[in-house]
Amino acid sequence: MQHQPSLDYARELDQQDELRSMRDNFIIPVHNGKEQTYLLGNSLGLQPKSARNYIDKILQQWSDYGVEGFFLGDDPWMNYHDHLINPLSTIAGCLPHELSIMNQLTVNLHLMLVSFYRPAGRKRKILCEKKAFPSDQYTFETYVKHLGLDPDDIIMELGPREGEHIIRLEDICQTIEENKDEIALVFWGGLNYYTGQLFDMATMTRVAHESNILIGFDLAHAAGNVELKLHEWDMDFACWCSYKYLNSGPGAVGAVFINEKHHKDPAVNRLAGWWGYDKATRFKMEKGFKPIPTAEGWQLSTPSLLLYACHRAALDQFELAGWNKILSKQKKLNAFLWELLNDLNTAQSEQVIEILTPAQERGCQVSLLMLKNGKVVYDGLIKKGIFVDWREPDVIRLAPVPLYNSFEEVWNFYSTMKELLRD
Repeated sequence: MQHQPSLDYARELDQQDELRSMRDNFIIPVHNGKEQTYLLGNSLGLQPKSARNYIDKILQQWSDYGVEGFFLGDDPWMNYHDHLINPLSTIAGCLPHELSIMNQLTVNLHLMLVSFYRPAGRKRKILCEKKAFPSDQYTFETYVKHLGLDPDDIIMELGPREGEHIIRLEDICQTIEENKDEIALVFWGGLNYYTGQLFDMATMTRVAHESNILIGFDLAHAAGNVELKLHEWDMDFACWCSYKYLNSGPGAVGAVFINEKHHKDPAVNRLAGWWGYDKATRFKMEKGFKPIPTAEGWQLSTPSLLLYACHRAALDQFELAGWNKILSKQKKLNAFLWELLNDLNTAQSEQVIEILTPAQERGCQVSLLMLKNGKVVYDGLIKKGIFVDWREPDVIRLAPVPLYNSFEEVWNFYSTMKELLRD
């Protein structure tokens, strides 16, 4: 479909958008009485208006019942996790009992290494993407050191070919197959935070398993952004945060997917805590850890009900909109952005923008390599009330998201960029 680069056309698309009313459920930043154009759902999603009500309800229960709030009232806290796993399992494409909503991302990364990094003999290496997000890099480095191993010997990084920006699927598969006798674990980002490249997780999982290698993914930039089929793809585990596309607030509670085939395997090590103990006998306080026979058995501590409340408010919005409708709008919104970006480039006397994000393998995010005056353009966007972000040395990232961004906002970004490049 060829989009017309006009404001009227953008407004026509908004009128046709069946999710346009969802925007009213979020708090849009305002400056000097004017709504800002917020295109940073890839960094921190906007606040659902209902979050405050859910938090107030937790505070009221605490006030009314004290610790008995876990068991009393209209919505006892002991059951709160159950409100979250069903809508999240739809987004993750998995069975509810394969999810545990707990901790934050980096804590969960470490916990998954305890369970799924099993060096033995020659099979000791961890294959990951080169220049992965620092959470992943630091986790690998420090966990390997904790085991008394040398990160330089253990961590195997794979990056793009010389002169390219994305990592080719064939290179990933070939690396796995050629090093299958040395790789113990493949641990990859499902969607690269810098380029916006979406990886073929299904194929990577199949190739890893054919080589007798466990595989897991960091889905921080994929969860709530792209279609996931974690159970069908049969990956061993995955972790993600909930403050980006899942709109659950700064420092939001994270989540893990653990394939059900690992739930009752006694060979799987784990770090344990009271909250992961068998629910029926938890309060007997007996010696010897007996895990809940689901992904919840990986929980450690009593969860923060205030974080759960924010997450619940956000997941409500996904249920209200419908996940399939969200994915459908995401594709339309992103296609419109790409059409405008291509028009932006052709309107210049020389190329000023290179799109790092692959044309097909992508989600909401688009990463723009600025070939000229990048920081000046970025500063100009911010001054105009357009929220995007800057990644050194010369990349602007933005991510129109379907729950609260409009086609007119995408047009506003395009027209402002056009003005700034002309200056």
